Amino acid sequence: MDDAARGKQAAARAAVALIDSGMRLGLGTGSTMAFVLDLIAERRARETLDVVGVPTSERTRDHAARLGIPLTDLDHVDALDLAIDGADEVATGTLDLIKGLGGALLREKIVQQAARRFVVVADEGKVVTRLGSHAPLPVEVVPFAHAATARAIAALGIVPRLRMDAAAPYRTDNGNVIYDCHGIDAAGAPAALQSRLLAIAGVVETGLFLGVTERAIIGRADGGSTEMLPG
Repeated sequence: MDDAARGKQAAARAAVALIDSGMRLGLGTGSTMAFVLDLIAERRARETLDVVGVPTSERTRDHAARLGIPLTDLDHVDALDLAIDGADEVATGTLDLIKGLGGALLREKIVQQAARRFVVVADEGKVVTRLGSHAPLPVEVVPFAHAATARAIAALGIVPRLRMDAAAPYRTDNGNVIYDCHGIDAAGAPAALQSRLLAIAGVVETGLFLGVTERAIIGRADGGSTEMLPG
């Protein structure tokens, strides 16, 4: 296991320790969340842990189902007690996030909004002082006239690149396409950029998660973890 994987596993272990029996959980998507799911299954195997999860992607749904984790959806529960998810960047201080390199940003945001608590798990390489320092910003766009939508995005001073899957545009679980937007670190305050992007017809959602993180659990290469709180 390399340093990044050890960090992800450590963050996952600390997050799973926050889960109590009876909780309704939001289950995020990504490589760190794979560790979270495995550890939830381990706890259910050795103790009485009565939980039900709402997955944010078909990939997470399939993984959780293979592990025997009970699942539901937001049409059948009013709210979630806790959502756990990964991030592509975590900004120090604010704990604002870029998410969506795994392609599930819209469902992740819907699940986050339904949760009373939102906890992020990540390795040390995801921590930044300014969003956009390393990762592009994924923006989910409807397929109709998506090139025109991309031109409107580019007019904001950022560089949108259509995500591809081999020779065809990548499609989300919702059937939409994603533009990975570069240069957002020079495009002004994230909140203002979020508003301008969402005002463009054709943009469904962005991977900016602003002001919603209760805590970020950052896993280290030595197998330990550090909690970051906003402020």
